Amino acid sequence: MNYDVIFIGSGHATWHAAVALKQAGKQVAIVEKDLVGGTCTNYGCDAKIALDGPFQLTEQLQRFQGHGVNSVPTIDWPALMAYKHNVIDPLAPTMSQLFTKMGIDLLTGAAKIADAHTVRIGDQTYTSDYIVIGTGQRPATLPISGNEYIHDSREFLDLPEMPQRLVFIGAGVIAMEFTAMAATMGREVHIVEFGDRALGAFNQTYVAKLQAKLEAQGVQFHFNEAVTEVSATDDTYTVTTKSGLTIDADYVLGATGRVANVENLGLEDLNIEASARGIKVNDHLQTTVPNIFVSGDVIDKVQPKLTPTATFESNYIARTILGNTDPISYPAIPSVVFTMPRLAEVGVNAAEAEAHADLYRTQVVPFGQQLAFEFKLALDAEATLVFDKAGYLVGASLYADDGDDLVNLLTLIINAHFTVDQLQQQIFAFPSATSGVIDLLGTLLPRG
Repeated sequence: MNYDVIFIGSGHATWHAAVALKQAGKQVAIVEKDLVGGTCTNYGCDAKIALDGPFQLTEQLQRFQGHGVNSVPTIDWPALMAYKHNVIDPLAPTMSQLFTKMGIDLLTGAAKIADAHTVRIGDQTYTSDYIVIGTGQRPATLPISGNEYIHDSREFLDLPEMPQRLVFIGAGVIAMEFTAMAATMGREVHIVEFGDRALGAFNQTYVAKLQAKLEAQGVQFHFNEAVTEVSATDDTYTVTTKSGLTIDADYVLGATGRVANVENLGLEDLNIEASARGIKVNDHLQTTVPNIFVSGDVIDKVQPKLTPTATFESNYIARTILGNTDPISYPAIPSVVFTMPRLAEVGVNAAEAEAHADLYRTQVVPFGQQLAFEFKLALDAEATLVFDKAGYLVGASLYADDGDDLVNLLTLIINAHFTVDQLQQQIFAFPSATSGVIDLLGTLLPRG
């Protein structure tokens, strides 16, 4: 064999395992046809968070007007985009250099699996004991007239100027995050959604609060509308729905979901089951060909398709190749919508708790009012906590600027089954947002 392991794709779903296995003495190669580091690193979550900072700071400064702040700066999108390029553009070549320095071979091109141990890249053939597929997902394309005028998230995160009028097709995470940015800049934004609500997987009480805030900023939501056509006249685009609604815009973005990159991998010839949802695996992340594993968003799974999940799976596969025999066991996985404020969820959600009142109880904690100075006057910041019958924290949803950090703390408490006594054995920094929430939890968790 040329290698012990060949990884197809270079994102978080693969490179963590590649590094671990190389450090364990294995011969490893990574195949990549695009930018090294994958979607998140180059044109996904990292690029989004690089742009996000000024928007959150603007939000916080607005709340302090009359409390020491007299004016709020405006956001210079071209300068911010230049900053994003300075931060993000070097990541792919830097990762390439690090992998090469470690002795991991980088193979450029589109990979096709010829058999259980053979990968073809163009006219080159490579053999390996194990193959790991981590090809991720791509934005779904609407099968409508004029879909060539619809942009995707990668293109939005590279915009040289923020358009004046935008239409987002879909009301999921990507659309809501980008809408929050455009609305903060005073742009005209329309969200056209086929369903009857936004962010269906999140606490709808908090989604409604976010929607109301965005509407106060001028965002217009159009629910139960199916887009049938996008047409273009000069520099103006017109979005038309089945009901006859028409909206003119300078920019149209499609955010109607993502599909797994499973085509042209040779899976059919190996009888490996795959669809737009992803590749079927067992509880060891193996396909029906035992030495071929799958990691990350390209798995057909119920767990959230997120970067941390992909990293978790990547590390699990490395351990399994090195001798682990335990099936994968997922902990509670947090999800965050990076709007202003953040929406965050982990574990059992409020809707499930209400539907199973015999198993759970919920507690609403308006910590923004109780801890106003710690939470920078975000008086509407709130958490809905879910406890099981023994009193342990098993789920949480948050509406807060600090929701992305707070949910990590709550995830730790959930996964470790913390009691009040265990919390009280820790010393946390004070005064901080997290310390205030920990104090509040001290009255809600079980003793012992």
